[in-house]
Amino acid sequence: MTAPTSPRIDHHPDIVALRAHSEEATSTPVAQAVEALALLCGVYLAASPWIVGFSGSTTLAVNNLITGVALAFLVGGFGQAYERTHAMSWAALCIAVWTIVAPWIVSGHAFATRAVVSNVVVGAVAVLLALAMAGMGMVRAEQR
Repeated sequence: MTAPTSPRIDHHPDIVALRAHSEEATSTPVAQAVEALALLCGVYLAASPWIVGFSGSTTLAVNNLITGVALAFLVGGFGQAYERTHAMSWAALCIAVWTIVAPWIVSGHAFATRAVVSNVVVGAVAVLLALAMAGMGMVRAEQR
């Protein structure tokens, strides 16, 4: 027995309306600015060991490289497929919180002040941006 063929789901009115709402949400200058700043936070986090000068702390340097690349890819996906990825802003929030606490958890010894300050500042900015992205997604969901 074969399953009956159904019309393409891509053309369903609800899907089309959802995509229209998602495109509207990402087309605002505020949403684009938040995404761009969050992407820059991820790139800076990945490069921070070499920018700030704590690349000798290999555990924190590798941690920042991995979490920075993950944050940049995660946020980079928001602009491409907002309707499927805006809920992942909570994952960006987790990465941002990890960035703040990482200098104390990653290794048993204290790092240089510049490493701690760099991670706390970029983590705090990323937390605010992730909350802004999540808030925009929740506002859009309520408006539907």
